[in-house]
Amino acid sequence: MTAPGAPAPRIAGVVVRPLHVFHDDRGAVMRMLRASDPHFEQFGEIYFSLVGHGCVKAWHRHRAMTLNYAVPIGSIRLVIVDDRAESPTLGHIDELQTGADHYALITIPPGVWSGFAGTAAGDSIVANCATMPHAEDEIERRPHDDASIPYRW
Repeated sequence: MTAPGAPAPRIAGVVVRPLHVFHDDRGAVMRMLRASDPHFEQFGEIYFSLVGHGCVKAWHRHRAMTLNYAVPIGSIRLVIVDDRAESPTLGHIDELQTGADHYALITIPPGVWSGFAGTAAGDSIVANCATMPHAEDEIERRPHDDASIPYRW
Protein backbone atom coordinates (compact mmCIF):
# COMPACT_ATOMS: atom_id res chain seq x y z
CA MET A 1 0.00 0.00 0.00
CA THR A 2 1.35 3.45 -0.87
CA ALA A 3 0.38 6.99 -0.01
CA PRO A 4 -2.11 8.57 -2.44
CA GLY A 5 -0.27 9.84 -5.50
CA ALA A 6 3.03 8.27 -4.42
CA PRO A 7 4.80 5.71 -6.61
CA ALA A 8 4.70 2.14 -5.35
CA PRO A 9 7.98 1.03 -3.80
CA ARG A 10 9.96 -1.10 -6.21
CA ILE A 11 12.06 -2.90 -3.63
CA ALA A 12 10.89 -6.25 -2.24
CA GLY A 13 9.87 -5.92 1.40
CA VAL A 14 9.54 -2.12 1.43
CA VAL A 15 6.00 -1.03 2.30
CA VAL A 16 4.51 2.47 2.49
CA ARG A 17 1.36 2.74 4.62
CA PRO A 18 -0.51 6.07 4.71
CA LEU A 19 -1.19 7.19 8.27
CA HIS A 20 -4.13 9.24 9.54
CA VAL A 21 -3.61 12.50 11.38
CA PHE A 22 -6.30 13.25 13.97
CA HIS A 23 -6.86 17.04 14.06
CA ASP A 24 -8.90 19.11 16.47
CA ASP A 25 -8.90 22.73 17.62
CA ARG A 26 -6.02 22.00 20.05
CA GLY A 27 -3.63 20.45 17.52
CA ALA A 28 -3.19 16.93 16.22
CA VAL A 29 -2.35 13.34 17.11
CA MET A 30 -0.11 11.48 14.67
CA ARG A 31 -0.20 7.74 15.35
CA MET A 32 2.72 5.76 13.98
CA LEU A 33 2.47 2.07 14.91
CA ARG A 34 0.38 -0.04 17.27
CA ALA A 35 1.07 -3.52 18.65
CA SER A 36 -2.36 -4.53 17.30
CA ASP A 37 -1.48 -3.56 13.69
CA PRO A 38 -1.22 -6.64 11.46
CA HIS A 39 2.18 -5.45 10.18
CA PHE A 40 3.67 -4.97 13.67
CA GLU A 41 6.63 -7.37 14.15
CA GLN A 42 8.13 -6.60 17.55
CA PHE A 43 9.43 -3.71 19.62
CA GLY A 44 13.14 -3.07 19.96
CA GLU A 45 13.46 0.69 20.44
CA ILE A 46 12.12 4.02 19.26
CA TYR A 47 14.47 6.83 18.39
CA PHE A 48 14.28 10.18 16.62
CA SER A 49 16.75 11.58 14.13
CA LEU A 50 16.90 15.32 13.51
CA VAL A 51 18.02 16.34 10.00
CA GLY A 52 18.49 19.87 8.71
CA HIS A 53 17.45 21.21 5.31
CA GLY A 54 19.77 19.84 2.63
CA CYS A 55 21.66 17.63 5.08
CA VAL A 56 22.19 13.98 4.18
CA LYS A 57 22.29 11.06 6.59
CA ALA A 58 23.44 8.06 4.56
CA TRP A 59 24.24 5.21 4.08
CA HIS A 60 23.41 2.40 6.45
CA ARG A 61 21.94 -1.09 6.36
CA HIS A 62 20.94 -3.45 9.12
CA ARG A 63 21.65 -7.15 9.11
CA ALA A 64 18.58 -8.18 11.17
CA MET A 65 16.65 -5.04 12.17
CA THR A 66 13.49 -3.89 10.38
CA LEU A 67 13.04 -0.11 10.30
CA ASN A 68 9.66 1.60 10.61
CA TYR A 69 10.06 5.28 9.68
CA ALA A 70 7.57 8.12 10.02
CA VAL A 71 8.25 11.84 9.70
CA PRO A 72 5.84 13.86 11.91
CA ILE A 73 7.68 17.18 11.52
CA GLY A 74 9.18 18.48 8.28
CA SER A 75 9.91 16.33 5.24
CA ILE A 76 12.64 14.11 3.84
CA ARG A 77 13.71 12.37 0.67
CA LEU A 78 14.23 8.74 1.67
CA VAL A 79 16.40 6.64 -0.65
CA ILE A 80 16.51 2.85 -0.46
CA VAL A 81 18.96 0.74 -2.49
CA ASP A 82 18.62 -3.03 -2.89
CA ASP A 83 21.89 -4.90 -3.35
CA ARG A 84 20.72 -8.17 -1.77
CA ALA A 85 22.04 -10.94 -4.04
CA GLU A 86 18.96 -13.14 -3.48
CA SER A 87 16.42 -10.34 -3.97
CA PRO A 88 14.04 -10.23 -6.95
CA THR A 89 14.56 -6.45 -6.93
CA LEU A 90 18.38 -6.52 -6.89
CA GLY A 91 19.73 -3.23 -8.25
CA HIS A 92 16.53 -1.24 -7.73
CA ILE A 93 16.54 2.18 -6.11
CA ASP A 94 13.50 3.76 -4.44
CA GLU A 95 13.31 7.49 -3.84
CA LEU A 96 10.36 8.43 -1.61
CA GLN A 97 9.24 11.84 -0.38
CA THR A 98 7.56 11.70 3.02
CA GLY A 99 6.78 14.02 5.89
CA ALA A 100 4.06 15.80 7.80
CA ASP A 101 2.16 16.63 4.57
CA HIS A 102 2.41 13.03 3.31
CA TYR A 103 2.38 11.24 6.64
CA ALA A 104 3.13 7.53 6.22
CA LEU A 105 4.81 4.57 7.88
CA ILE A 106 7.62 3.26 5.69
CA THR A 107 8.86 -0.22 6.56
CA ILE A 108 12.37 -1.12 5.39
CA PRO A 109 13.48 -4.75 5.71
CA PRO A 110 16.94 -5.87 6.81
CA GLY A 111 19.69 -6.03 4.22
CA VAL A 112 18.92 -2.95 2.13
CA TRP A 113 20.80 0.35 2.16
CA SER A 114 18.94 3.49 3.17
CA GLY A 115 19.58 7.14 3.78
CA PHE A 116 17.68 10.41 3.81
CA ALA A 117 18.03 14.13 3.21
CA GLY A 118 16.08 16.93 4.86
CA THR A 119 13.82 18.73 2.37
CA ALA A 120 11.81 21.02 4.66
CA ALA A 121 12.81 24.66 5.17
CA GLY A 122 13.89 23.92 8.76
CA ASP A 123 14.69 20.79 10.67
CA SER A 124 12.80 17.53 10.13
CA ILE A 125 12.28 14.73 12.66
CA VAL A 126 12.46 11.11 11.53
CA ALA A 127 10.98 8.63 14.02
CA ASN A 128 12.03 4.98 13.84
CA CYS A 129 10.24 2.19 15.67
CA ALA A 130 12.90 -0.48 15.17
CA THR A 131 12.34 -4.18 15.75
CA MET A 132 15.44 -4.53 17.92
CA PRO A 133 17.66 -2.30 20.07
CA HIS A 134 20.56 -0.59 18.30
CA ALA A 135 23.78 -2.61 18.25
CA GLU A 136 26.93 -1.45 16.43
CA ASP A 137 27.75 -4.99 15.26
CA GLU A 138 24.33 -5.26 13.55
CA ILE A 139 24.68 -2.18 11.30
CA GLU A 140 26.96 -1.40 8.38
CA ARG A 141 27.68 2.21 7.40
CA ARG A 142 29.12 3.89 4.32
CA PRO A 143 29.60 7.59 3.53
CA HIS A 144 26.87 9.38 1.56
CA ASP A 145 29.17 9.64 -1.48
CA ASP A 146 30.38 6.00 -1.46
CA ALA A 147 31.05 5.01 -5.07
CA SER A 148 29.76 1.44 -4.51
CA ILE A 149 26.20 2.75 -4.06
CA PRO A 150 24.77 3.96 -7.39
CA TYR A 151 23.02 7.10 -6.10
CA ARG A 152 24.18 10.71 -5.95
CA TRP A 153 22.68 13.10 -3.46
